[in-house]
Amino acid sequence: MEGDTVSVERVIAVAPGAIFDLLADVARHTEIDGSGTVKQAKVGSPQRLSMGSTFGMSMHMGINYSMVSTVIEFEENRRIAWQSRPGGLLGRIAAGRIWRYELEPVQGGTRVTESWDISQDHQRLLLKLGGLPEKTRSNMEKTLERIERLTTNHDTT
Repeated sequence: MEGDTVSVERVIAVAPGAIFDLLADVARHTEIDGSGTVKQAKVGSPQRLSMGSTFGMSMHMGINYSMVSTVIEFEENRRIAWQSRPGGLLGRIAAGRIWRYELEPVQGGTRVTESWDISQDHQRLLLKLGGLPEKTRSNMEKTLERIERLTTNHDTT
C-alpha cells in the first residue's frame, strides 16, 4: 500500500456515462460490490446520487452492520466519491474511508480507477496492518470486473 490509498484500474469498452449511471444508482451497489459485504440500500436512500447525497447500506462481514455514506466528490460522468462511516456516535469517532471512482475516456472505452482512500479514516494505522490492503485490492478488482460485465452485457457468471 502506497501512502493511504489503494487503487486499481481497468479499461471497459463503454462510454463513461454508462459506468457513471451504474455507480450513481445506490440500489445497484450490491451488484457491483466485489467484496460481498454490501447487502442492500437502506430505505430513504436517494434513487440517484449527487453531490452531498447521503445514503445508508446494510452490510455483512461476519456480523450485520450498517454504514452511512456521503457523496463528497461529484463530476458527472467523470468522478464520484463517498465517505463511509457507521451511523450515530460511532460514526463521529470511527471510520471515514473514502471510496472513489474516476472515469477517463480512452481509446477503446473508459479507464475506470477505483480507490480506497483511508487518509481521513480514524483507524488508518490499524487498516494498514496485515493483509487488509491486499484483500481490498483484490475485492476492488472483482468490483471492476462486475462493472464491466454489467455495462457491456457480457454475463460471465
